[in-house]
Amino acid sequence: MTSTTRTEAAWAEASRPAEERVQALIDAMTLREKAAQLYGMWLGADPEGPGVAPHQSELDKGFDLDALLTQGLGQLTRAFGTNPVDPAAGAAALARMQRRIVESNRFGIPALVHEECLAGFTTWKATAYPVPLSWGATFDPALVQEMAARIGRSMRSVGVHQGLAPVLDVVRDLRWGRVEETIGEDPYLVGTVATAYVRGLESAGIVATLKHFAGYSASRSGRNLAPVSMGPREFADVILPPFEMAVREGGVRSVMHSYAEVDGVPAAANRELLTGLLRDTWGFTGTVVADYFGIGFLTLLHGVAGTWGEAARLALTAGVDVELPGPKAFLDPLIEEVESGRLDEAVVDRALRRVLRQKLELGLLDPDWDALPAALGEAQLEPAADVTDLVDLDPVEDRAIARRIAEEAVVLLKNDGTLPLGAPRSIAVLGPAADDPFTMLGCYSFPSHVGAHHPELPLGVAIPTVLDAIRTEFPDARIEAAQGCTVDGPDTGGFAAAVEAAAAADVAILVLGDRAGLFGRGTSGEGCDAADLSLPGVQGDLLEAVLDSGTPVVLVVDSGRAYALGTAPSRAAAIVQTFFPGEEGGGAIARVLSGAVNPSGRLPISVPASPGGQPWTYLSQTLALRSEVSNLDPTPAYPFGAGLGYTSFAWSELRVDDADPSGPVAVPTDGAARVGLTVRNTGERAGTEIVQLYLHDPVAQVTRPVVKLIGFARVPLEPGAAARVEFTVPADVTSFVGRDLTRIVEPGAIELRLGASSADVRLTAELELTGPARQVDHTRALHCPVTIRG
Repeated sequence: MTSTTRTEAAWAEASRPAEERVQALIDAMTLREKAAQLYGMWLGADPEGPGVAPHQSELDKGFDLDALLTQGLGQLTRAFGTNPVDPAAGAAALARMQRRIVESNRFGIPALVHEECLAGFTTWKATAYPVPLSWGATFDPALVQEMAARIGRSMRSVGVHQGLAPVLDVVRDLRWGRVEETIGEDPYLVGTVATAYVRGLESAGIVATLKHFAGYSASRSGRNLAPVSMGPREFADVILPPFEMAVREGGVRSVMHSYAEVDGVPAAANRELLTGLLRDTWGFTGTVVADYFGIGFLTLLHGVAGTWGEAARLALTAGVDVELPGPKAFLDPLIEEVESGRLDEAVVDRALRRVLRQKLELGLLDPDWDALPAALGEAQLEPAADVTDLVDLDPVEDRAIARRIAEEAVVLLKNDGTLPLGAPRSIAVLGPAADDPFTMLGCYSFPSHVGAHHPELPLGVAIPTVLDAIRTEFPDARIEAAQGCTVDGPDTGGFAAAVEAAAAADVAILVLGDRAGLFGRGTSGEGCDAADLSLPGVQGDLLEAVLDSGTPVVLVVDSGRAYALGTAPSRAAAIVQTFFPGEEGGGAIARVLSGAVNPSGRLPISVPASPGGQPWTYLSQTLALRSEVSNLDPTPAYPFGAGLGYTSFAWSELRVDDADPSGPVAVPTDGAARVGLTVRNTGERAGTEIVQLYLHDPVAQVTRPVVKLIGFARVPLEPGAAARVEFTVPADVTSFVGRDLTRIVEPGAIELRLGASSADVRLTAELELTGPARQVDHTRALHCPVTIRG
């Protein structure tokens, strides 16, 4: 179809109603043209290489691209995130490919382009932000939204339309390798932060993608892709709420099914999940895309489909609209299913309608659409044009936000007064994570995800290490560095030098942790699961050796999950926890150590006291806690929500509905209560307190978590200043899934616990919910609105 006839086509007329345009295009398409819009194409991926997706070598086979493009193409997979490419050169190559796609199919429809963006745009020379676990540690959704908007603008500037983030999996087992990709172990924290990310990405015109829907993080023994053994009540109360919040409040336009099989049913074939709940109940109207090769896994791994055609039929019927990363089931096998009568073509049309509606929203069906990105001119699309460095994907503004998140995410767990350091004469900087930029990055950063396979390639962005940053922050100190050991190797030959350096210094800064990778090529990341929560390699032994030196030790843990820290909780002078803090992480850590930054991060996951006894999270019922019926004590060394700073705060003046509560306050099961307190900075420097609101339900028809986060507030205060913090708590937030699997608000006593962590409760308000039990649904209130008055 020429550009002239495209302009004249009914579906290309922007003045017509969207549904009319989409239907006109569907009516004009052949079955094969319809199917072509329902899959992606992964150009440039090496099926013989180490791979960046599970079973890539088995499922990513070559195709006759010229032949396929005559039918059209739904998506282009990772044009920037597959191989190293200069951003401007990548944008020019993508524009040329889009024009080729448009010219090859008779409707002139371009492909939708998707990329990973879990910790920034996953491409060479783009800002490497902190990982999502760090986002959770900030307890600052507004800052995360600002970051996501910056990421989205970078992606749009080079021609990308969809981002495969955020991850809304709630941590259920710290041994799981993808803990670093999550926001934490609490569904409310995950939901609020992830929804903020969605809003930011969507505000830039990028289609955000919720993943992994649903249950993926609860795999048995923390093993990637292992089956999930979970009842419907836990699934509904823990796993689903973050997704529900993002769908209802975030304006999200895509969802990715997970690899999980829950109670024997793979998500990719679960109609009740992908259609019944997601669409029919929650009202989601966007596209559902497959996690990479997930449809093929119905045959290859799950064994619920005997042929590729059956896998295609199961997935499409369940509600999966797009096969990623490339065509397998949705190509010839899908067409054969329709032509044989085993699948109604109307099911294909249903998915196609969603895909085309999204392309229409993005302007890809408009007659004036042009592949030329805003960052380039027409002459720069010529293959011979030198466009290197014309596009900056790591500008100072982005680095500034990366720095703010990294600083807010630093969690100070212990401090005997050693921190801030002041002006030490000599510092020993030790450990395998002290001088390795890769230990700053998560597995979905470009340097770790792709760049690691190209050792000749520069990092593409400046990533000062902790050692670099300490030298900058303490220019007058004598600094001695010693690695001690590698992240995961067995060699202890470097211990002696590390201990000697520590003994000769005023203070030893020991930096331990992870190095992210994929499928066993790291200690954290996708497919890098842990047998237990001991520090990787011989780092635990190095820790004890340095603690024995007699010098005050500041332990810095830079990791993708929480680890047991040996005797450090009792013997270290201070303990700092960070979670892959990104390109600005080294500086953030050094500024916290010096006192230039007052830490305000809080733990999004608990830090265990011992390496065994998993899985466990703070969101546990009474019998999952320490008791006389078991010799195992799961009490963490540092609980969810914990974190210190360099000032102190006093909490006082608890009020419920503006009154001093002398006993339980009656609140109807369809009502709300206002719970307030005063927070005062009683220290000598400015700081931020994180007020956390927890629900305790002592008696219910089913066992309930002892405490559950239902709200939080960041309260920045100058020395001596005070603020009044008030939460409006609707009865709806006490709801849970009862015995008959309906969600209810149950009358009876509850406690609202205001705490500095899940275990550090400062004030408690007792309420009595009165009236009949209420059944609530997806329209219930999800939040406790908060006001802060100085």
